[in-house]
Amino acid sequence: MVDSQRLAAQLRNELKCEVRFDDGMRAAYAADASNYRQVPIGVVLPRSVEDIVTAMRICAQHNVPVLARGGATSLNGQTVNVAVVIDCSKHLDRVLWIDAGARYARVEPGVVCDTLRDAAEQHGLTFAPDPATHSRCTLGGMIGNNSCGPHSVMAGTTVDNIERLEVLTYDGARFWCGPTPNSEFEEIVSRGGKQAEIYRKLKAIADKYGDAIRKGFPKIKRRVSGYNLDQLLPENGFNVARALVGSEGTCALTLQAEARLVRSPPERVLVVLGFQDIYAAGDAVPRILAAKPIACEGLDEAIIGGLRERGLRLDDIALLPPGKAWLMVEFGADTREEAVLRAAALGGGVITDKAMIARLWTIRETGASATALNLGAKGVDPVVGWEDAAVDPLRLGDYLREFQALVDRYGYRTSLYGHFGDGCIHARINFDLRTGAGLDHWRRFLTEAARLVVKYGGSLSGEHGDGQAKGELLPIMFSAELMQAFREFKAAWDPRKRMNPGKLIDARPFDADLRLGPHYRPVTLKTNFQFRSEVGDGFTRAAEHCIGMGKCRSSSGGTMCPSYRATREERYSTRGRARLLSEMLRGEVITEGWASTEVREALDWCLACKGCRSDCPTHTDMAAYKAEFLSHHYEIRRRPRQAWSMGRIGEWAPVASRFSGTANVLAQLGISKWIAGVSAERTLPRFASRTFRDQFRPGGGNERVVLFDDTFNNHFRPQTAAAAQKVLAAAGCAVELPAKHVCCGRPYYDYGMLDQAKRALGQVLEVLAPQLDAGLPVVVLEPGCLSVFRDELRQLMPDDARAQKLSRQVTSLGELLQKKNFRTDVTTRVFVQSHCHQKALWGATADLEVLRSAGCEVIAPDTGCCGMSGSFGYKPEHLEASKRIAALALLPALEQAKDAVVMANGFSCREQIESLAGRPTLHLAEVLAPK
Repeated sequence: MVDSQRLAAQLRNELKCEVRFDDGMRAAYAADASNYRQVPIGVVLPRSVEDIVTAMRICAQHNVPVLARGGATSLNGQTVNVAVVIDCSKHLDRVLWIDAGARYARVEPGVVCDTLRDAAEQHGLTFAPDPATHSRCTLGGMIGNNSCGPHSVMAGTTVDNIERLEVLTYDGARFWCGPTPNSEFEEIVSRGGKQAEIYRKLKAIADKYGDAIRKGFPKIKRRVSGYNLDQLLPENGFNVARALVGSEGTCALTLQAEARLVRSPPERVLVVLGFQDIYAAGDAVPRILAAKPIACEGLDEAIIGGLRERGLRLDDIALLPPGKAWLMVEFGADTREEAVLRAAALGGGVITDKAMIARLWTIRETGASATALNLGAKGVDPVVGWEDAAVDPLRLGDYLREFQALVDRYGYRTSLYGHFGDGCIHARINFDLRTGAGLDHWRRFLTEAARLVVKYGGSLSGEHGDGQAKGELLPIMFSAELMQAFREFKAAWDPRKRMNPGKLIDARPFDADLRLGPHYRPVTLKTNFQFRSEVGDGFTRAAEHCIGMGKCRSSSGGTMCPSYRATREERYSTRGRARLLSEMLRGEVITEGWASTEVREALDWCLACKGCRSDCPTHTDMAAYKAEFLSHHYEIRRRPRQAWSMGRIGEWAPVASRFSGTANVLAQLGISKWIAGVSAERTLPRFASRTFRDQFRPGGGNERVVLFDDTFNNHFRPQTAAAAQKVLAAAGCAVELPAKHVCCGRPYYDYGMLDQAKRALGQVLEVLAPQLDAGLPVVVLEPGCLSVFRDELRQLMPDDARAQKLSRQVTSLGELLQKKNFRTDVTTRVFVQSHCHQKALWGATADLEVLRSAGCEVIAPDTGCCGMSGSFGYKPEHLEASKRIAALALLPALEQAKDAVVMANGFSCREQIESLAGRPTLHLAEVLAPK
């Protein structure tokens, strides 16, 4: 029995890093991207290699298991365990050096694949393995899994690209290992000690089982299952480092790695070929490989059709040639002409535009995750229960036919896609894992599926490792003699069986420890939001949207997830929060339900930017989950004082604006900020001397439109609303206001004030009723307000006909002007920072097109979230994170566009930019307004 309190106390006393044994952290680490769930004992976030060494020593003293974890994008359950988790991804994430001449890099285990690849590209080099999760998977995890990716066709899997490792064993032995000439082997053995003992045992394994290894290991590139004992053979140089690659943390921890780099073809082109079915695509692979591509990926109609049904990536899908299955074949060379010449040998159109190529690759990388939840919640969702088998690519077509016949015989449905150039097939099958009968059916299927792979000389795992999902099936692939060799290899490194036990070798049953298995009985809670969606209704179903693929841990690109990017904390990622909510619904680790302080803390760091609503392939909507949770939490717990100051700004702003001079003086006093819960470093927005409504005079053209005078543009920036009136008049519109000022209630959601939010929406509907009945468009200048009418309104009042009407009739200024084909002449350079809600729900296309048609030179880089996000950046506890978020992309981009006018429609975006960059900002209306 583990005394976790005593263990945690010793770890905290001796380590100089974070040691987290609280329920919130354990809940966040209880699952990965697989079907499995095991609650860890605790989590250590080392800041140095010495922290890892010390943590391992203490764990060994307490005889507790240890699990190394990186990005936790594993699909076979190898990154969850009842163990002390050592997560290097937060701090040990550097590329230490690159030797471009020798083509090597030394890295820490937590470095993200893309970080290494980006650093290598500066020298015209790359790290070849690039899984679909390359933006967040770590090198330590890739080494553990023997990860691959599309470009293994070009340069092999991770095992082919690792030269040396510095490793640490459970009993404290620490050494570098790699290829071992006889002279070095003798020197190591002569020194004695643990390394010598391990090397002697490994040599004995190679000698004893050499012939069995040569005979029994499949002769394919993607033989990922089992331990890499072939690397211990004399013909492979007794390479101890490569023997450890793919061992899934069951033998030793990686402290540092030296990776091989290969030349990165500077010019790359893509050919997409269409086929009548996925089998014909498989049949074509030998011909395609003869043309020497650097990648060859396949996907079927189930993926593309699923995207179409959901209305996702339709513009990208339109780029595909006719067919029911497709191969995406990439060629690389020193010059574009040479690459095009190689690609032309296949026939079909050659795509050279880099943006178009990136769009097509994104279909392949995210398509399966985007279709992971069944529309209408009809039937069982497809899962990763048989994910990544690999066969000889020359026999791929025949294997696919037999595999599909097996799927059909068991009454399952599947999509088929994967790394066709290496014969590795991914399948998302609708296994029923929630009932005993379903598990029995699944077990019989997996057994037959494993035998089919072996029939074709393949590997049960061709990319994602064995973990718990495949470990139990290894005796079907390997002889009893080789299974014994695996056990001896494990014992040589970890005789106490404390390193990630129950995975790969002597694995726990693949139908045990299931996250959504027969024992999954979440509570059903009454909610304010209806949580209706195309994949099923209710809060429990909403929490299941997250399948753990971890895109929210990407460090750049898109918006999701700004709080993770600022903190590098798993529990502050979309996935981490989803895991906490899931555990809350289970009631085993998080036991206080809506009253949970662990869940509240994780959600408090959510900026409610809605980035996950669009960036997450399964559209996890953490902003809505946050508002819902807080609405119940604060029925039990005391609300923070910010809820009364910033959360209710729509209530008190009309009063304060009558005394704007006094209000502005008081707002800047330190005591006022303290009372309001605002950081002393922040300058609060100033009330205008006159509101826009006070200044407004009707006028304009003949087409009636309603200009919604939101709280921010009415009381703080009336010049923006005045400019909008001018632009609308110039577009032929007769501008009118609602009969009286009403607030959409956006700030309420940050503090879970959903009763107040619903009342505010009721007032809006009542006031706007005559204008809505007249069919008038309602122009909303503030993106945060427009998102309320297009999103939260539908969830709070889904059956209200007036609400549906308002949601249909609201429009942004850019959308209305685009629809009216508005033209003006503004020849200026404009830097555009789009509001996160705008990017998530309706996009910036209309704004950008209107600006360009006006003659503007538009600069619209991918700058993510500004970091202010309503009241988030005003809170003292969030100030530094808010600044870090802005500094990730926005502030550097602004620095590169010093001579541009800065346009930001969002009130909070404008406040952040003006505060941190010292740049004045304009709304789209102010850029376009007649001077």
